Parts: sequence; structure tokens; C-alpha cells
Amino acid sequence: MQIYLDHSATTPPCPEVIAAMQAALTQHWGNPSSLHEWGQRAATVVEQARLQVAGLLNAPNSESIIFTSGGTEADNLAIMGVARCYTLPQHLIISSVEHSAVAEPAKLLEKLGWEVTRLPVDPKGLVNPLDLQAALRPNTVLVSVIYGQSEVGTLQPIEVLGNIARSHGVLFHTDAVQVAGRLPIDVQQLPVDLLSLSSHKIYGLQGAGALYVRPSVELVPLLYGGGQELRLRSGTQAVPAIAGFGIAAQLAAQRMPWETPRLIQLRERLFAQLADTSLIPTGDRVSRLPHHVSF
Repeated sequence: MQIYLDHSATTPPCPEVIAAMQAALTQHWGNPSSLHEWGQRAATVVEQARLQVAGLLNAPNSESIIFTSGGTEADNLAIMGVARCYTLPQHLIISSVEHSAVAEPAKLLEKLGWEVTRLPVDPKGLVNPLDLQAALRPNTVLVSVIYGQSEVGTLQPIEVLGNIARSHGVLFHTDAVQVAGRLPIDVQQLPVDLLSLSSHKIYGLQGAGALYVRPSVELVPLLYGGGQELRLRSGTQAVPAIAGFGIAAQLAAQRMPWETPRLIQLRERLFAQLADTSLIPTGDRVSRLPHHVSF
């Protein structure tokens, strides 16, 4: 018997998500930008999903949710969308343990003349807030630090880091792909301006993600065309994938009060059972993703 142990990479879509996808494919297949009945039925599905994803984050309004093709595009829209607001190169701060969806855009910006600071981490994978404080410059325009690291499992002190950035008037982005749906996120309390998430990490479909954009934050689009997604992400929306994303977000929010403790209990049980082996745990054992064990 095979046991799947790679849920940080992707999760199997749950039955409710598959049902929502099938309904979209068979009943709501219109173009959401079309004004006729078929299009408006599809548009209603998209807007319902937007409300559901906003609910997962306690976003102030659904218009702060921009649907993308996944976490990678959401990260790119955050990093490059801010960078393209400036005609001259500025300063960007990221951590040294970012997903490639953040690390690679940072490399591109360096080639374009931007200065990029990569914050080190300690042996547990944690960023020291004092390092962020010391790295900030007058021309720093964005800080991007991953919330939960998918390989070692460590959770970063996002609230502390975000408050430091905010106190200096610097935008703060976090890749929360591994955290959304696993731990409560309240963007009205958490000091973040931009936050990325992905459907297929929470039992939704691959091919859908979202970027939370705090109201009043300005971005320059990466894609131009019909002006969908509040003119920040042109292109016809993937209605079935987005419908599934909405259901996955809604279910994650409903189940988190008991699912997260269950995952933590399983995580600690596995750590305990393997404690007498030669395996060495990675990451921080306390500040850790609920569903994550690695050695």
C-alpha cells in the first residue's frame, strides 16, 4: 500500500471541490466577462469564490482578492507589481529561505539594477527581526518574507516583521501558501500589505491562486488585456478552478478549529515515534507548520 506524504507540494482535491468544478464545467461554462446570461452565471461563480477566499483571510472586502493561476503568479504579481511602480531601481528585502517564486523575481530585479538584501536565518530557519531592522534603507520599498517554509516547516514571526516594515512605511508581502487554511489568518490584524495563497495546498484544484492586496496599495499589472481582476490580472478567469478554490477556502475556514489541532497531534506523534532514530528534525519544533514533519 502506498501512503501519500507530500501534502506541502499538493493536496488531493476534496469531493466538494470536484463537485463545484463539475458544476462549473457543465452549467457555468460561460465567459465571466460576457454580458449575456451564460457569462453572468459564470461571473456569479467567480464572485462567490472571491467572497469565500476573502472570508478565509477575514479580508475587509472581496475586491482585495485578485485571482491568479497559482501561488507563483501571486508572488510575482506582488514583487514585480510593486517594482514596476518605480522608474528607477530601489531596494528590496527578502529572506534567504524564500520559495523560488519570490527568489527568482528578486534575481531578475538585481539584473535590472535593484539592490536586494537576503536576510539570513538561524539553524532553525528563523529570521531575526533585528536583521530586518538593520537592513532597512531610505530606498527600501518592499519586504517579502515567507510565512511558512515548505521544506523545513518553520513559521516566521510575520507579525513582528510586518510591524517593523510598517513602522518605516515599507510595504510587506508574505507568501502564505503553506499557512492559509492551516492556521488562522486575519489580514485586518496581521500587518501585511500583500499575501499570496494557493488553491491546491488546501484540497482545491491546481491552476488557481490569489493575491490579497490591502486597499490603497498600488500595483502595476504583469498582464494586459481585458482588464479582468480589477485591472490587475487580465485574462479570462479559470471558472472551474476558481469555483473549487472558493469551496476549498470555505471548508478550510470551517474545519480549522478541529483540523489544525488534529494535525499538530499527528505531527508530534510522528516526531515522538522517530525520536530514537538517527534522523535529525529540521526547522523549529515550536514555531512550525501544523501539518509538517521533516528530517
